Amino acid sequence: MKIYQCGNCQHPVYFANTSCERCKSWLGYLPETDEMIALSPGGTVWDAPASATAGLRYCANHQHGVCNWLLPTERKENLCESCDLNNVIPNLSDPSHLPEWRKLERAKHRLVYALRRLKLPLESQMGGKRLPLAFDFLSEDDATEPVMTGHDSGLITINTNEANSVHREATRIQMQERYRTLIGHFRHEVGHYYWDVLVSENPAALAGFRELFGDDREDYQAALEKHYRNGSPPNWRDNYISEYATTHAWEDWAETWAHYLHLLDMLETANAFGMRTDPALVPDGMMTMHATFDPYEETDFNRIINACIPLTLAVNTLNRGMGRKDLYPFVINQSVRKKLVYVHELLRQSQVQGVW
Repeated sequence: MKIYQCGNCQHPVYFANTSCERCKSWLGYLPETDEMIALSPGGTVWDAPASATAGLRYCANHQHGVCNWLLPTERKENLCESCDLNNVIPNLSDPSHLPEWRKLERAKHRLVYALRRLKLPLESQMGGKRLPLAFDFLSEDDATEPVMTGHDSGLITINTNEANSVHREATRIQMQERYRTLIGHFRHEVGHYYWDVLVSENPAALAGFRELFGDDREDYQAALEKHYRNGSPPNWRDNYISEYATTHAWEDWAETWAHYLHLLDMLETANAFGMRTDPALVPDGMMTMHATFDPYEETDFNRIINACIPLTLAVNTLNRGMGRKDLYPFVINQSVRKKLVYVHELLRQSQVQGVW
């Protein structure tokens, strides 16, 4: 994520900020210009006195404290591009659901930011039919059957319990996972959507996919049952980014896709902060990194991964010094690196060819 600044006083602010701590201006994010606008109230219309952009209003979900995105006043829609993807939101008649929804939206808005940076569509065609991306945020309190986080033909379901850090950590331990976060869920599940969009109906992409990830035609349910019955193969670390990636070719893709987005986000942040590593005690410059490029615009994936390796070692070491778990607790082996290159090159080719 880049560094944002208050449009009035230029004080650094976070992506989800709705006000500036220094000058107390109201803030809103304008996706069209990728900037944080300082606002002053004007009835139902909010003006931006320090900007050439005027006549803005908040997304309708701002009233719930879950969105700070802005819309031009002339636009008919009441929801921003990110909130408009919601198919079902938590039942707000239960006040306990609102904090969960806020956490879900913050993760989803960050996801949509990345999808915009990658110039990915939020709606596509599959088999001649419209395939929009959409989200159901479901609580087990309101459901008649267990709520499973997952993806089905563009619809991503997230169990709102995942927004509860205690529940999520208990699940992580039960599942023996090294990492479990809301943003990780969003990045993983949206990977399934973009497999449909980018790979499933592209013969050349599908051939390359099967060579690296395996046969997508394998029975998914049977593979899932086998995974939970037998676990992962002993040597899974030689070819996969996580144990769950061993389940099926689709899950290997989704896990790899999620990690691709993880790496881009980390490196964009490092670039924004001008981070560099150059430890004198490590020979041959193997841990030297200077984040001087935008990973979302970088064509050479080797440049991205070569910067991320020393970066993750540095941030993991910082976390350990504070008694925290590793920020990025994964090892990118050569097999995973090839899969990440595949994702990277597929995205670049699709942008150039305009497959949307």
